[in-house]
Amino acid sequence: MSVVLDRTDRAILKELQEDGSISNLDLSKKIGLSPSACLSRTKNLVETGVIQKFAAIVDEKKAGLEVLAFVLVNLSPLNRDTLRSFLSEVQKYPQVQECYTLTGSHDYLLKIVAKDIESYKNFIIDSLMQNTTISSVETSMVMGIEKRTVNVPIDA
Repeated sequence: MSVVLDRTDRAILKELQEDGSISNLDLSKKIGLSPSACLSRTKNLVETGVIQKFAAIVDEKKAGLEVLAFVLVNLSPLNRDTLRSFLSEVQKYPQVQECYTLTGSHDYLLKIVAKDIESYKNFIIDSLMQNTTISSVETSMVMGIEKRTVNVPIDA
């Protein structure tokens, strides 16, 4: 269910996406609200789920994770039990940064990080492929990141 956002809510979202650590006082000055009204609006955006959480964005390479891969996964047989089993396992792996259900010729797309290619190979063989519901895995290694953002486009 979508939430109706007014111009002020959108302004708050734009500012928080640029700097999630901005103080409420600074945020209120930037958008032209009193600090108490700004805090109330921000809390409402959190409570309604528009803002899911506040987090630090870590540079994988600087944290020692040199490999970034996108992995296409197919399950067999494809039914609710295999889906539940697969998704339950995926939640356990910190290497799996994102998991998307797909339409088309593949069932899932995973974003996976690893220290190096050997660690990646070991994770795929020793962990991911141990799930017997997986029928195939196809990996695309990231050679360079040309654009990356976590910001959602917000029209103020």
